[in-house]
Amino acid sequence: MPDARRGFLLGAAAYFMWGLFPLYWPLLEPAGALEILAHRVVWSFLTMIVIVWALGRGPQLRAIIADRRVRTLLTVAAAVISVNWATYIWGVNNDRVVETSLGYFINPLVTVLMGVLILRERLRPLQWLAMGIATLAVVVITVDYGRLPYVALVLAVSFGSYGLCKKTASVGATESLAFETAVIAPFALGYLVWLTAAGRSTFGSEGVGHVLLMMSTGLITAVPLICFGAAATRVSMVTLGLLQYLAPILQFALGVLWYHEDMPAGRWAGFVLVWIALVLFTFEAVTHRRRQLRLTVEATTAI
Repeated sequence: MPDARRGFLLGAAAYFMWGLFPLYWPLLEPAGALEILAHRVVWSFLTMIVIVWALGRGPQLRAIIADRRVRTLLTVAAAVISVNWATYIWGVNNDRVVETSLGYFINPLVTVLMGVLILRERLRPLQWLAMGIATLAVVVITVDYGRLPYVALVLAVSFGSYGLCKKTASVGATESLAFETAVIAPFALGYLVWLTAAGRSTFGSEGVGHVLLMMSTGLITAVPLICFGAAATRVSMVTLGLLQYLAPILQFALGVLWYHEDMPAGRWAGFVLVWIALVLFTFEAVTHRRRQLRLTVEATTAI
């Protein structure tokens, strides 16, 4: 199978699984968001150690540890993905599934903005228009909520930062995730020990089913992230950006149709503006890429 096609399928699988996460996290209640996050980190770390050993990726993991630049990038990635996980779990378990979907809808636009601010990239006219409409959408949704949609904004910025770190590090998905979870696992384990000592842990007090669900957070976390990491190094950013829409579409549908969250007229207006911005952004990105490919072909032919 060609590398690009494999990357596309891996990316689609990752976003499809992420799109169904709102059905999973409520199953872990009555545990709070921080306890769930800590278990997720610890069990993900143990899962990744097994996967690294089974696939013989030890040398690649040691290479990450030896490379200061990559090590720093993945440490930052570990920090921002922890913020992302905690915010998402809290949002889903506090009846804000629709708002979490908004975070991932605007994530591609935030990623572009980060490219401008951090990488000094320049936006084309239609991209500026899409960004303007997206900003208006956030204003409309803020007025509707009576507050900033902070859950959505934190999710968008943290995951955009994570993707930027992963893309810049450009190392294998398996060993990079193993390193990331190793960085934050000691903190997560320390929190779980404190929670148990304080008599506030739900692990072991809610039955065998609860224990198994907590332990499954490792696989639930590792599988889509490995797929995403593998896709990020195999497909273009345009393709990855298009695939990003799959998860929030599923999350939005679950929030409205499954969890029956309120969607007043103002909120619908804000989401429609977001979708218009995404259509413009996607159209511009695809058109620009095709134009660049055509120019490349013409230049090659002329030579």
